[in-house]
Amino acid sequence: MTSPFVLVHGACHGGWCWRRVAPLLRAAGHEVFTPTLTGFGERAHLLTGDVGPATLVRDVVAVLECEELTDVVLVGHSFGALVALGVADAVPERLRAIVLLDGVVVEAGEPGFAGLPPDAVAARIAVAERTSGGLSYPPPEPHVFGVDDADDQAWLARRLTPQPLRAYTEPFRLRAPLGAGVPVHYVCCTAPAYPAVHSAHAIARREGWGFSELATGHDAMVTAPELTAAELLARGTVR
Repeated sequence: MTSPFVLVHGACHGGWCWRRVAPLLRAAGHEVFTPTLTGFGERAHLLTGDVGPATLVRDVVAVLECEELTDVVLVGHSFGALVALGVADAVPERLRAIVLLDGVVVEAGEPGFAGLPPDAVAARIAVAERTSGGLSYPPPEPHVFGVDDADDQAWLARRLTPQPLRAYTEPFRLRAPLGAGVPVHYVCCTAPAYPAVHSAHAIARREGWGFSELATGHDAMVTAPELTAAELLARGTVR
C-alpha cells in the first residue's frame, strides 16, 4: 500500500500551486491532498488578525484527521516547511516522512522571520503596515520565486495572495528535535538559489537530515514539476 502525500504550499500561494505535481504523484499510485491554508489562495477572504501559526497547523492536522490518514509523506514548500514541522509536533504518529522543499527553517521557539535576512524582514513589516495596517503584506512579483517563463509568471500573478504577517512574527512553537523524530529530508533549489531560505541549510545539516539539490528555481512545483515529483517520490518512498 502506498503512502499518501500531503503537500503544503508556501507564502502567498495556495493548494493550486501543486496542480502540475499532484497528477504525477497520483499516477505513481499515491493519494494526494493539497490543502489551502486559512487566509491564502481561495481562502484569502478568511484572513483576520486571529489567523496565526496555530491556525495553519490545525488546517493540516484537520485534513489528516478527517481523511483518517496515516503513514503520510508530508511536504512543506518554503514557508510551508514551518507548518509541516508544526504538524509533526502535533501528530507525529500520523507521519512517515517529511520533505522540506526549499523550506524556511528556524530554531525551536523562534518566529519564521528569524530565518530571513533582516532587510527582507524590515521591508515586509513596513509594507504590511502601509497596505493593510499590519495584517498582511502583498505578494512579490513571480520572478522573485525563480519563475522566468512569461506564461508561468502570469499564471502566478493571477493567483498569489497577501501573506498573513502574524504567521511570520509569531513562533510556531516548535520543539527540539525539529521534526519530532519523524525522518526529514531537505531539498534545496539551486537555479537560482532563493536567499530567504539560506539559513535553513545549516540547521538541516546540524539536525542530520537528508539533503539534496534540485536544479530549478524556488517555485520548483511550477518550473520543474517532473523533477519535483521524481524528487518527492524518491525521498518519500524510501523506508
